[in-house]
Amino acid sequence: MNGPDSRKPVIVLVRPQLGENIGKAARAMLNFGLTELRMVEPRDGWPNPDAGPAAAGADIVLEKAQVFPTTAEAVADCAHVYATTVRKRGVTKPVYTPEEAILEIAKADGRSAILFGPERSGLETEDVALARAILTVPINPEFGSLNLAQAVILCAYEWSKHESLVQPTQEEILPPAPQEELEGLIAHLEAMLEPTGYFLPEARADVTHRTLRGVLTKPGWNHLEVRTLRGVLSSLRRGPRT
Repeated sequence: MNGPDSRKPVIVLVRPQLGENIGKAARAMLNFGLTELRMVEPRDGWPNPDAGPAAAGADIVLEKAQVFPTTAEAVADCAHVYATTVRKRGVTKPVYTPEEAILEIAKADGRSAILFGPERSGLETEDVALARAILTVPINPEFGSLNLAQAVILCAYEWSKHESLVQPTQEEILPPAPQEELEGLIAHLEAMLEPTGYFLPEARADVTHRTLRGVLTKPGWNHLEVRTLRGVLSSLRRGPRT
């Protein structure tokens, strides 16, 4: 059985050219829960002083990064290898979108790796030949150029859907108010509207009450929003302050 870390795909940068792009790729990885970075023959060597600032705090990814002399050695322990390319290069292999590939990776036994080629030229035919499948993105045919970090983040984001990552805004969203508080708001507004003749004529009073209730219940107010609206109504009832 795979452990929790072994399920995560390995990101392999084949002959990356700029340290800045390596750092940005590391940042994209850590944003979405991936930490294992491998590189094949980085053009400017490793470590690269330009990678750290571009990683913007994703130092753990850079510190653990491994460098290999060949692509074959970089993926030697991986049972499932995906080559990111917009061209099939005459190689007949299954073709997946990032979503489809990550779904397969999440279900697979054994380690998985995703290969990303150099910024200028992409993966060579020999690199693609090592892969079991091709990973490609539906993209504008008139402008099909993604930079390295963009390509990595597309795959890392898809992986995050299979992890228990917390949405940054979820902790700030309050649950809907209990029905008792909502009923208080409705009764408060109806009590203010009654003297104004809002529910006349009598024959349509029930319909008007139901419509008003529908308007007030649809948004799913939380208790702070209900309290705020009650404060607004109380202020209107008091009238202008002298």
